[in-house]
Amino acid sequence: MFHPKNPKDRILHRLKIARGHLEKVLSMVEKDEYCIDVLHQSFAVQKALSETDNVILENHLKTCTSDAIKQGKQEEAINEIMEVIQKARKG
Repeated sequence: MFHPKNPKDRILHRLKIARGHLEKVLSMVEKDEYCIDVLHQSFAVQKALSETDNVILENHLKTCTSDAIKQGKQEEAINEIMEVIQKARKG
């Protein structure tokens, strides 16, 4: 199984997984497949995207946020993260 270490490679890997699941959802809808099966596949897309978001956020915290704090811009960095979290909660 492929487990990339580089954040960019991890993000691309997760997005490709999401794309594969999404293509399957499209195909299933076009073929009028059983709704519950389509939903299961849709949930897989959402999970892959959620995992992608986690990798992006983790990388941002380790790089950009860390750099901002070192430069004395912690308030800006915290506000930026809080805005993203609030937006995610609203869906």
